[in-house]
Amino acid sequence: MELIEPVCSDPVIANLWHPVSAIDEIHRGLLNKTLLLDEEIGFTVTPGGEYRSWRLPPSSASGQAVDPEEISDPLPVKSEYGYLWVCLGEPPERLFDMPEFDDPDRRSMNAGTVTVATSAPRGVENFLDLGHFPYVHEGNLGIEPFTEVVEYEVEIVDGEIIASKCDFFVPKAGTNFDKPALTRYRYRVPSPFCVMLYYDSGPDPEREDIVGVWFQPMTRELVRAHNYMGVIDTTSSDTEIKRYQLEIFSEDKPILENQHPKLLPLDPRAETPIRADKSAIVYRRWLSELGVSYGVIPEGVAGR
Repeated sequence: MELIEPVCSDPVIANLWHPVSAIDEIHRGLLNKTLLLDEEIGFTVTPGGEYRSWRLPPSSASGQAVDPEEISDPLPVKSEYGYLWVCLGEPPERLFDMPEFDDPDRRSMNAGTVTVATSAPRGVENFLDLGHFPYVHEGNLGIEPFTEVVEYEVEIVDGEIIASKCDFFVPKAGTNFDKPALTRYRYRVPSPFCVMLYYDSGPDPEREDIVGVWFQPMTRELVRAHNYMGVIDTTSSDTEIKRYQLEIFSEDKPILENQHPKLLPLDPRAETPIRADKSAIVYRRWLSELGVSYGVIPEGVAGR
């Protein structure tokens, strides 16, 4: 295969692991196509069970048979947490840790992938926003008049953003929650374009359920949002759990697609923050300190 030069000029983002597909959706032995950082890439599972990915030459057709021996310049790949992760540069040896994934009674699943016309940082920031719950997700994650976002804590721990003590009145945090409750949330941003929410489990309040949205940056202003669920739930079907998560995300999609600019401004003066935006403020500052330029408007650069 002909070698193709990389497109993304942001080394921070190019050297990260990015999700490209749920493992259970990969067509074995065939070419699966997607966009990653403005580049067309292919991926597949070989007959021997190996995962492969590579940059695609123009006019490559999805669904055609793949000969692994013809992949002359494979990209780094990793199968983790039920998804295939690909790097276009030089990745770290490990992906972020999620020890809960190995809990024997936790149901970990692909809860659907949605294409959204927004940037990956906008997607992460929206996920971090507690204040929109009663207005966008009324009846599920919030309800009026319980709209106050109480003081919570945000810090950077071991290179990750952690927001804790995020208490909010929630009518129905998941499919197996049968009554409204004051729920304690904990947010985690383990990677610039991946965000996770931990919350009190219904069957066992001593433990936490997890929802993650891992954004695949197709272009600067287009993403695939991979929804992960890891729940302690013995009563709901997989279909019910996935339907609930996709219902929540479908309410966020038009909000995200109507935000302008689509790129996330990192200048703290660009958009007026309020107390509920504490996580977003830390997230923007973190991206700026990391030197991220893909999917954002860096400080000192005019928006569009």
